Amino acid sequence: MTATATDDATATEAAGFKPRHIPLIIGGSFAAITALSYAAELTLNFHDETTDTREFFVNIPGSLRLAFYLTVITSILWGAWAFSQRMRNWERGGPDRRATNAKNFKRRATDLRAGLYMQTLMRDPEAGIMHSLIYFSFLVLLGITTMGEINLQVPYELKFLHGRNYQAFAFVADVAGVVYLIGLGWAIVRRYIQRPYRIRIKSKPEHAMILGVMFAIGVTGFAAEVFRIIVTGFPEIEKWSIVGWPLAKAFGDVSWASGAHRISWVLHILTFIGFLVLLPTTMLRHIFTAPMNMYLRDRDRPKGAMRAMPNLMETELESFGASTVEEFTWKQLLDTDSCTMCGRCTSVCPAHATGKPLDPREIVLKTGEVMAATGSPVVSPPIGVDKEITVTANSLFERITSEEVWSCTTCRACDENCPVNIEILDKILDMRRYLSLMESNFPTELGSAYRGMENSGNPWGMSNTERADWAKGLEGVDILGDGDPVTAEYLYWVGCAGSFDDKNKKVTQAMAKLLQRADVDFAILGPSENCTGDPARRSGNEYIFQMLAMQNIETLDSMGVRKIITQCPHCFNTLGNEYPQLGGHYEVIHHSQLLEDLTESGRLDLTDARLDERLVYHDACYLGRHNDVYEAPRKVVGRLQGIDIVEAPRNGTKSMCCGAGGARMFMEEHIGKQINVERSQELLATGATRIATACPFCYIMIDDGVKGEGVEDDQVKVADIAIHLLEALDQAKTPTTSVSSQSAETSQQS
Repeated sequence: MTATATDDATATEAAGFKPRHIPLIIGGSFAAITALSYAAELTLNFHDETTDTREFFVNIPGSLRLAFYLTVITSILWGAWAFSQRMRNWERGGPDRRATNAKNFKRRATDLRAGLYMQTLMRDPEAGIMHSLIYFSFLVLLGITTMGEINLQVPYELKFLHGRNYQAFAFVADVAGVVYLIGLGWAIVRRYIQRPYRIRIKSKPEHAMILGVMFAIGVTGFAAEVFRIIVTGFPEIEKWSIVGWPLAKAFGDVSWASGAHRISWVLHILTFIGFLVLLPTTMLRHIFTAPMNMYLRDRDRPKGAMRAMPNLMETELESFGASTVEEFTWKQLLDTDSCTMCGRCTSVCPAHATGKPLDPREIVLKTGEVMAATGSPVVSPPIGVDKEITVTANSLFERITSEEVWSCTTCRACDENCPVNIEILDKILDMRRYLSLMESNFPTELGSAYRGMENSGNPWGMSNTERADWAKGLEGVDILGDGDPVTAEYLYWVGCAGSFDDKNKKVTQAMAKLLQRADVDFAILGPSENCTGDPARRSGNEYIFQMLAMQNIETLDSMGVRKIITQCPHCFNTLGNEYPQLGGHYEVIHHSQLLEDLTESGRLDLTDARLDERLVYHDACYLGRHNDVYEAPRKVVGRLQGIDIVEAPRNGTKSMCCGAGGARMFMEEHIGKQINVERSQELLATGATRIATACPFCYIMIDDGVKGEGVEDDQVKVADIAIHLLEALDQAKTPTTSVSSQSAETSQQS
């Protein structure tokens, strides 16, 4: 392409429609409607002659009314322009397929409705109710104002705000105003008196300004109503103003009411103008960006899958991952302006809770700071920052440290708990890709795991010839040779931990026995199985991940594998959600799901199986939050006779990570309290005599944490659900004394 052709294409693109033009069109339309409304008032003068209504703009001279309309029009146009400049920053990001189509329209509508109806905020009922009081009452008041403006402009025969209609209008307006002020009062008390940790650590002067302006809108609105009622001589129709009427009566027919009315009216307008100014320049912008972000939640990959990258064996890239603003997608940049700074992500982050440098909210806000400071034009940061903080380049690492990035366990609690669906984990993982592949800036312990995966096919660096050693002594386990076709119904994908870790070999053996009892036809790969590549991908080394994944896909496809059982949620997630990115399509089931089916159908008979013990289940992040499998493991152990299942305080979507995800299994914790110790203490505090897991990493971490507290197996047994289930079945055939029974006998003897 010639230089002239290139210039022409650039000029055409520059002249084309851009997303940043949308707020200009919307703002221009509202400004035009406002201007036409004023013009209609001046020229048409449709006056309501009835006495059972009120005159709008009573006691307000024409000069003030003109100033009102001009100021509102100017504020709307300025706000639209300011918002378009923020959107211009989002356009710096790379592509992200979020188009609306027939397949995802319903999901998008559902997500938008959840945002507009405050449903996601109700995950924290106190905060949700408080926000709802402000939000819905504000919408009602905005609707009331709009109705009044419409009624003012329509011909006499079309006017509707008189009689009972006006009474309802006045009543609803006052009720909404009271609810609005209650909500704001609650917000002020919550931020400055109750001061929850997640809010306290991020309170800024602009929060006081926002709350003050919004509270002033409500107070001045009531003040204007009170003095208007006095000025108009206490008309009977105003008795339905349940706040304004009694307050007006309390003041009485004071001589200064006219001046007070004008002053309060002007202050009301000025505070509303202040609100319009704050909208695009402060965190208040989330009123628009948060619903937009929620509408765009649906994406072209499962939530447990990382963003796909091109085949690195065939494609040459200048840079991997993200180190600059432009290397994030436009959706990731929109995220930074959608953040409400509520800190719910902070409150559930296991790294932050145990003293690590990571705060998920800060990842979002710091990215937004770099974006805002390096934009053209420069715009305000997502929230005010200290004057000492400077940004000199568009590098994310101007504000984000590698220690923050590597502290993450990829548990996805931050994403799951965010009320506006900000995708925090994707940003961290993209930055890890850059640090790992471009700068080799990763914890030293990962080097050994990388070498093990690259040279031996597993992060422990064990010989792959030992992968099937766990099956020695077990009859009927079909070990496939390289290239052998699979004739069994299922391929049992054992995984690295299940093959090499001594604890998890027992899980594998227990699962094999359970499958045999249920007459499930299965086979294993043995030495032909490699690591799925999850630790490599979650730590940013896409090259090793793709190398392992392609080898595994070639092996599985050559054998004709279609159905796979996994006992590792990380393998489950990678095989099922990420291998399709490279052409590997399989029906993958986690062992908890299969055991649920087998016990429910009766193929695995639990009639006499019982455990007279108290059991707590620890949710695995990659089974739960990444793949929404919460009930299957609970149902498996819950079908045992005599079992008493209790829940840890943090469970389900808010369960605390064991600390091993995101390749943290192969890194040391040098800062703060160990995450597995924190979680183990929480599980022990339930008083359970058994702790059930459904992930090999969780098993290792929780068992180590429990043992570290000086609690041995004869006091509290930590094991995978398969082990607990097999023990219950074995006890049904050969009764033995349970842990709780032993404890009771010991207590009696004492």
